[in-house]
Amino acid sequence: MSTENTNTRTCQLEVGELLITGKARTDWELSDVEALFNLPLNDLLYAAQWVHRKNFDANAVQISTLLSIKTGGCPEDCAYCPQSIRYDTNVETENLMSLDEVRLAAREAKAAGATRFCMGAAYRGPKNRQVEKIAQMITEIKAMGMETCATLGLLTQTQAEQLACAGLDFYNHNLDTSESYYPKIITTRSFSDRLETLEHVRAAGMKVCCGGIIGMGENRSDRVSLLHTLSTLVSQPESVPINQLVPIPGTPLAEKGCVDGLEFARTIGVARILMPRSHVRLSAGRGEFTDELQALCFAAGANSIFYGDILLTTENPEHEADQALFSKLGLKPEPAKNVS
Repeated sequence: MSTENTNTRTCQLEVGELLITGKARTDWELSDVEALFNLPLNDLLYAAQWVHRKNFDANAVQISTLLSIKTGGCPEDCAYCPQSIRYDTNVETENLMSLDEVRLAAREAKAAGATRFCMGAAYRGPKNRQVEKIAQMITEIKAMGMETCATLGLLTQTQAEQLACAGLDFYNHNLDTSESYYPKIITTRSFSDRLETLEHVRAAGMKVCCGGIIGMGENRSDRVSLLHTLSTLVSQPESVPINQLVPIPGTPLAEKGCVDGLEFARTIGVARILMPRSHVRLSAGRGEFTDELQALCFAAGANSIFYGDILLTTENPEHEADQALFSKLGLKPEPAKNVS
């Protein structure tokens, strides 16, 4: 049972055998994360909502838009990804978009209510000349008053610094799953490779967007381990996207099923408690969620979504559907931050 401590009523919450303060900490034990996952769902939701309200407006949702600026042809073997050149998924390989094309997409995203513009490119890691072009895109989008985010694969320290100098606010580089399950999903880059890129991003002074994918055949212990790793990084990620696998024909995970909705919402709630100051984002797979499941995830502490009908190469709820859902739930877009 979760109860507020009567001696410090507004400062901490007792949840099972855990004491929750609602403040960010990076010393969580693996057993703590397991205990949170094993709470009765009502207790977990209560604790997650308590933490959420201590750190955010409970009815505000940060809105991002994701654009694939370079699609297909990736040499990696990520088992979930239709952009891998190793799989026959009917995704056409395209060159890096022009500055004018990206500028137009950013303007449309801002007009639709997005406050953060994210750019994804299917690279193992970008070449220096590609970083130079993407840096120009970042500068242009920043001039529109939007936050910027990019996901380009592995980065060197020099590349991270170049993106930071261009004004990049966030760099996305997901861990995907637990370190032990990771080799079953990807063999062309290691878990430590991903952690090294995150270190380069931090050293360059950028914010980190880092999460994982649920439903790739992992078990709860893998989800526990993933969230434990994220929450015990030297600095917790400012954004934590929680994706549900979208099974794509032609990929090795094409036959994997979706995780039970209550388990997904439970994962959101645990992430909220572990990383109280992070935006927890409903990302890929949201197009398969019912309004009721999305509402449950928002109640569990999710406070960020991707807006728009396409996420890289997979479907996402349409703009109008999200507006209708927000209206039913009494949610509102989180105000844009000053990015000057």
